[in-house]
Amino acid sequence: MWRQRAKQAALIAVAALGVSAAALVWLWNNRPNLDKNGWPSPELASAAVTDSVIVTWLGVTTLLFDDGETQILIDGFFSRPSLIDVALRRRVVNDAATINYALDEYRMRRLAAIVPAHSHFDHAMDVGAIANRSSASVLGSESTAQVARGAGVPEDQITIAVGNRPYTFGRFTVTLLPSPHAPLGWRGSVPLAGTIATPLTMPQPVSAWREGGSYSILISHPQGTTIVQGSAGFSNDPLLDIRADVVMLGVGGLTSLGKDYAEQYWQSLVTATGAHSVYPVHFDDFTKPFGQIAPQPKFISNIETIAEWLEAFRNTWDNDVQLFMPEFGQPVAIYAQPAPEA
Repeated sequence: MWRQRAKQAALIAVAALGVSAAALVWLWNNRPNLDKNGWPSPELASAAVTDSVIVTWLGVTTLLFDDGETQILIDGFFSRPSLIDVALRRRVVNDAATINYALDEYRMRRLAAIVPAHSHFDHAMDVGAIANRSSASVLGSESTAQVARGAGVPEDQITIAVGNRPYTFGRFTVTLLPSPHAPLGWRGSVPLAGTIATPLTMPQPVSAWREGGSYSILISHPQGTTIVQGSAGFSNDPLLDIRADVVMLGVGGLTSLGKDYAEQYWQSLVTATGAHSVYPVHFDDFTKPFGQIAPQPKFISNIETIAEWLEAFRNTWDNDVQLFMPEFGQPVAIYAQPAPEA
């Protein structure tokens, strides 16, 4: 009798595991549609445009700013550890082939600075590898500096940012404004909080890349000013003394924080700065290979819902703001947006 009961219990356990696995697969593959919003297309740069600031979105919060003379790279995350790597915290290394491809394909031959929003792997993993393939400075926190040092980047290419201090690269001025990371962890904590205290040599699990302090990145140019917000965190004090034309608004995990939180976030980054254009970023699945854009699963962050919220906030607080969905690899003349529809 006991053997029969044990067999039944085992069958029930196997069935439960099967159902759980099927549910997880369904949840992971239940993704929103990026094409549902009716937002206008941004002004793509043409070969004839030689004097405009061009921005190219390369997934997550990787953004290449280029004015024809100088290039600034935000984050530069190309290696893309897989879902299994992340889930099992397997040791990973920089993907040299993908990094070489990205630098060549997007003609990053005039890089002056690499600026991570913070030091999590999906922002700072490749900073050292990119710096070693260029003469670019790595500008960021002490933790970001340790990532660069672990890759053997010369010390004279590493600059530990002083918050609110401007750094000049060609005609660009980059200012890192200390900003909270979104409270996406357990009970409102910051995931993978803490700092990186020693040079981060590879291979390492993704958990080795600690946040190390986050920033709102202000990129100013004679043609205009952009704020890059890599994480959906914000201070209780809005950026009232900062003016911006464009906000690259990190929205990863925003639905889990709720609409009220999202509205305060919008007011702090968009309403307070007077921006006229907003691009959501960090809405895509960063475990996909570089170049493959898929929205994050709905249970993590639903970009359809976020797009509806952003439209509602715009209509309530900032009627003149235009919303644009970035397209991977498409260069945009960032300060030459289409005129608002009548």
